Amino acid sequence: MTEKLTNATIVTEFLLMGFTDDQVLQGLYVPFFFLSYLTALMGNLLIIILTTTDQRLQSPMYFFLKNLSLIDICCISVTVPKSIINSLTKSHSISFLGCASQIFLFIFLAGTEYALLIVMSYDRYAAICHPLYYETIMNRGTCLQMVTAAWASGCVYGSMHVAGTFSVHFCGPYIVHQFFCDIPSVLTLACSGEQILEYAFIVASCTFVSVCFLFLIASYIYIFSAVLRIPSAQGRFKTFSTCVPHLTVVILFVFSGIASYLGTNSKSASSLNLFMSVLYSVLPPSLNPFIYSLRNKDMKAALGKILGSKMLPKT
Repeated sequence: MTEKLTNATIVTEFLLMGFTDDQVLQGLYVPFFFLSYLTALMGNLLIIILTTTDQRLQSPMYFFLKNLSLIDICCISVTVPKSIINSLTKSHSISFLGCASQIFLFIFLAGTEYALLIVMSYDRYAAICHPLYYETIMNRGTCLQMVTAAWASGCVYGSMHVAGTFSVHFCGPYIVHQFFCDIPSVLTLACSGEQILEYAFIVASCTFVSVCFLFLIASYIYIFSAVLRIPSAQGRFKTFSTCVPHLTVVILFVFSGIASYLGTNSKSASSLNLFMSVLYSVLPPSLNPFIYSLRNKDMKAALGKILGSKMLPKT
C-alpha cells in the first residue's frame, strides 16, 4: 500500500501515445483532425449565429439545435486541439490536472449531448404525433427546464466519473494509448484491483444509457407510425428526412461509446479502440451541422439572407 501511495504522489503527467505506433495513421490523423475541427467549429458557430439572429428560427427545435451546436464546439475543443498540438510539437505529455479536466469536461459534455438528443427526440414526437398541442407541450418554460436539466445531468455525470476514475492509485508506466484522456485507457494504468468503483459506474451508466435509448426508440416508433399515415408522399419524405438523420447520429454516438467503454482495454495500443473513439468524439460534432441544420430549408433561407445582405452594394 505504501508503494501505491508513493506512486500516486509522484504522478504529475501522462503521455498520450494514441497514433505513434501506426505510421500510416500518424501521417493522416493531423490533417484529418484539423479539417474535422475546422468543420465542426465553423458549422456549429454558423448555426448558433443563424438561430440567434433570425426571427424565423426561434422555435423549440432551433433552440435545442443552438444548444447542441454549443456543446459540439466545446466537446471537440476539449480533445482535438491538444492532440494536434502534441503531434506537431512532438510532445505527448498532458499534466495530471489536465488529464482529469479533460475527462470531466468530455464526460460532462457528452452526457449533456446525450440528454439533449433525447429531449430533441421528444420534441419531434410532440411536433409530429401531437401537432395541435405542440405549442402548449413545448412552451418556452418547458424548453428552458429541459435544457437546464440536460446541462445539470451532464455536470453530475462528469463529476461522478472523474471522482471514480481518480480515486484510484496509479502504477506506472503512465502511458495512455489514446489521443485524449478517456476513462477506459486511464483505468488500465491503475494499480491492480482498484478500478472496481469506476467500472461499476461505467456499467451502471451504460445500462442507464441503454434504457434511455429504448425509450428513444419507442418514441420513434410512434413518430414513424404517424408519418406513414401522412397522405402526401412529399410530406412523408420531408418528415423522414428530419427524423432519420437524428436517429442515425444517436445510434452512432451511443453504440460507439458503449463499445469503447465496455470493450476490452489493454495497456497496448489498439487501432480499433482509436477508431471507435474517433466515431463518438470527433465525427458527431463535425457531422451534426450538416445532418441537423445546414440541409434545412429555413436554415438555408436564413443563411441566404445574411449572405445576400452582405453582397448588396452599399448606397
